[in-house]
Amino acid sequence: MLNYKFKIEKPKQGIVPHLIDKIDNLTKPKGSLGRLEELALQIGTIQQTLTPELKKPYHIIFGGDHGIVAEGVSYSPAEVTPQMVFNFMEGGAGINFLARQHNFNMKVVDAGINYDFEGLDKLIDLKVRKGTRNYLHERAITQDEFDLCIERGAKVVEDCFNEGCNIISFGEMGIGNTSSSSLWMNCLTGIPLEICVGAGSGFDSEGVKRKYSILKKSLDNYNFKRAMNNYDGNGSIVDMLGYFGGYEMVMTIGGMLKAAELKIAILVDGFIMTNCVLAASKIDSNMLDYCIFAHQGDEAGHKFVLTHLNAKPLLNFGMRLGEGTGALCAYPLIDSAVRMINEMNSFKKASVTKYFD
Repeated sequence: MLNYKFKIEKPKQGIVPHLIDKIDNLTKPKGSLGRLEELALQIGTIQQTLTPELKKPYHIIFGGDHGIVAEGVSYSPAEVTPQMVFNFMEGGAGINFLARQHNFNMKVVDAGINYDFEGLDKLIDLKVRKGTRNYLHERAITQDEFDLCIERGAKVVEDCFNEGCNIISFGEMGIGNTSSSSLWMNCLTGIPLEICVGAGSGFDSEGVKRKYSILKKSLDNYNFKRAMNNYDGNGSIVDMLGYFGGYEMVMTIGGMLKAAELKIAILVDGFIMTNCVLAASKIDSNMLDYCIFAHQGDEAGHKFVLTHLNAKPLLNFGMRLGEGTGALCAYPLIDSAVRMINEMNSFKKASVTKYFD
């Protein structure tokens, strides 16, 4: 049970025929601009206007550490999480040059990093705890912590909305969060765990096998506790998300649900963010109407979770950095779609003969 309540409405469909009519009467063969036409239709429907616009784009990075890293599930050491936060704040990470290139405002949030930051005035401190517990042995996130993460993630997005934002993307920094994502994916889709588990930040095939073995044992322990009634949870979807989740991932869910409630378009990045969408959609499926899937990454399970969501990513660049880089790389396509519907002439205005029905 989720204690924080969202009121997410499906976009009203009455405007759709009018948007289609406008798009079809631009000076081009019907459908000739392909996915740009689909994007213009989606953005116009979300914003309920024939003249959509993109205002104050924001990118939010939530950071958190994972107790399961102690078991060796990640190629990268745990200290990389705070080190990369310093890099974000100095403007030197991959996501930073993309944010500058595409004029995104950025917020970096400490959701649960195992480090005491000092002197980083622009880092948003919403730390719940210094890293989650090790879910090989126990629940990673308590119910109270889960609720707090949802509330705090929602508040960050609400602040962006109040600053004028109507399109948003999310990224993460948390060594070990592909492991949590793989477990969420398996539990929420039924896709076999071995398909969900990939290389993360750089494992070779033997490393992936070790990672799978640890995650399988964690899942078996969870299921055994439930079967033997030796378990303090209720077995719900929210309960499972907390058992295997990361603070940064749950804050992202809260942010995504709030964005949909506020009718903000959501640009979705790679494997971890797609699994956050998957989780959020199990809480309220209406949020999917606000999602634009930007990128299919190289993590093994990503294409399978996208297929499960009937999602068509805009790009397939072989990226697996995280941080939200795939989302920002795709942003110019959304910009092009909005420019198309607003800046192209109609056949009538341009005095061009319409040569199709």
